[in-house]
Amino acid sequence: MELLLEWGDGLHALALAVALAACAGLRAWLPLLLSGLLARAGYLELGDSFGFLSSDRALLAFAVATLLEMTADKIPAVDHALDVVSTVARPAAGALIAASVIGRVSDPLTSIALGIAVGAPSALAPHAAKSLLRAAATTLTGGLANPVLSLIEDITAVGLFALALLVPLLVVAALGILVLAIWRRRRRVVSPA
Repeated sequence: MELLLEWGDGLHALALAVALAACAGLRAWLPLLLSGLLARAGYLELGDSFGFLSSDRALLAFAVATLLEMTADKIPAVDHALDVVSTVARPAAGALIAASVIGRVSDPLTSIALGIAVGAPSALAPHAAKSLLRAAATTLTGGLANPVLSLIEDITAVGLFALALLVPLLVVAALGILVLAIWRRRRRVVSPA
């Protein structure tokens, strides 16, 4: 029975890791800020090696980075430059947040390896979908819709974070559907029938 409980806790940690990493695909720093705040308040357990995420310095850095990211994303032209930089930052943030959650049920090396293996791709899928949507919106509206889309992404990131904490398996399922939709869309674009 104890082994079953450990396996269930590991599965929950893995689902939570994937779900929180997906949030980083929309906003790199916001899920790290929220996770650090919740860990500091005792509502989210992170691995012992990741306690620094709730330190004063980390929370201040995440808060400033979140504010800069959310503000810059609403400025036409700057939002596209930010998207290019975020292609690296968001998967890295996803890997870090995934590793921190997996770290509560695993040793540090395994949690880092799993964090990279599941966190980076989980953040990259929403980032890719967001980039495709932004490119289409820029083409159709000359970038005028991008600030509104950015605000919707802010709200979605916070909502996704909350859902990730409450029902991580639902977020993982939605992420799987998103990945399938992106794959089908790319396949259709690459080889039109």
